[in-house]
Amino acid sequence: MSRDGERKRPRPALPPRRGWLCTTLLAAAAAATIPSHAFLAPTSMILSPRPSSTRRQMIGNIFGGGGGGDGKDPQLPKDVKDAISKCRGAVQKGLEDKISRMDVEMPVGSNFGVENKKSSKNKRGNLSSLTGGDEEQEGLTMEKLNTSNRELARLFVEMFQPLGGQHISTVFSDQYLADQARQRWSNDVSAECNILAIDRKGKRGILKTGKKGKKKKAKGFAAKMAEEMEEESISSGPFNLPKDTEVALFVAPGPKELIVIERICNEVGMGCVVILLNARLSLIDKYASDDARKLFEGFETIWSLTAAPQEDTPGCLLHRAYPGSWVLARKPSVGPPKTIASKEGVKFSREECKEAFGKIELSELEKGTEKLAENMAVWFK
Repeated sequence: MSRDGERKRPRPALPPRRGWLCTTLLAAAAAATIPSHAFLAPTSMILSPRPSSTRRQMIGNIFGGGGGGDGKDPQLPKDVKDAISKCRGAVQKGLEDKISRMDVEMPVGSNFGVENKKSSKNKRGNLSSLTGGDEEQEGLTMEKLNTSNRELARLFVEMFQPLGGQHISTVFSDQYLADQARQRWSNDVSAECNILAIDRKGKRGILKTGKKGKKKKAKGFAAKMAEEMEEESISSGPFNLPKDTEVALFVAPGPKELIVIERICNEVGMGCVVILLNARLSLIDKYASDDARKLFEGFETIWSLTAAPQEDTPGCLLHRAYPGSWVLARKPSVGPPKTIASKEGVKFSREECKEAFGKIELSELEKGTEKLAENMAVWFK
């Protein structure tokens, strides 16, 4: 059964685990205390450990502070900053509900302005830079795509920083992408995490970032040999998460990586939070097995902002922020997106998008405005 036609399934009960409660509490604290602009301007944050006896009581209080809202607002984010803030709120609500299998999807090639802040300053108030309506998206390259995925991962790494970098694992598809993140995030205290690669050709795919390099102690021959043998064993054996991982972020995994993720999910259990970033699960028609299909269709769509089928619904977007409804909206050439239809439960199917789009009528003023904007765009080319 496709994701569009999936039925709601009861969530399995989570086993009691200190790590899960710690994850829920600390992510909530981060969402409640870190301002939305912090995700565009990284800052360090230190939380002192809280006694385990007060963890459950603290969760309700922190989440009661807001940030995620009631989840029923069908409005799309008005700009990039707002999108990041609302995405954070949706994740916060998901953690409160003890959801440990999350799917997050942003528009292809979104510019979050994390790595290139100078060029992003004028785009924070423009949703087009996120949804692909600006000039830069016309020349989408693999480099821009990789940068977008890496920036999204970077935002999530900072979101979970109060948990401690040793408990966060960011997993890329191959060693090259992991090396790029390692280079960009090095010596950044707000990006501490384990960086790994599923395809680990070359050096070991784990690097803890965020700490300035310290002078290494001299090692004896036996110690060096033992370290090399350990790294060789890790790089040649099956991919595994570090044992202390409480949050695993899988960045833009493809069908091949999903096979590994399926095994990881079965191994770590529901006590470890697994988040798929830009996995594009709705585009996958065939899984390795029925069990794999059941697993990934069971991932909760926590946040999704993507293009609707453009052949049937030109200029339209699909959006969901957990626990709210799915929204089909139209993005005119001028002005904010306008909601066409909303739907509880599963995502709009292609047929439903086409039917909803066929019922809308553009006003003469709207038609004229869009035609004028189109003509002006041609003049300045």
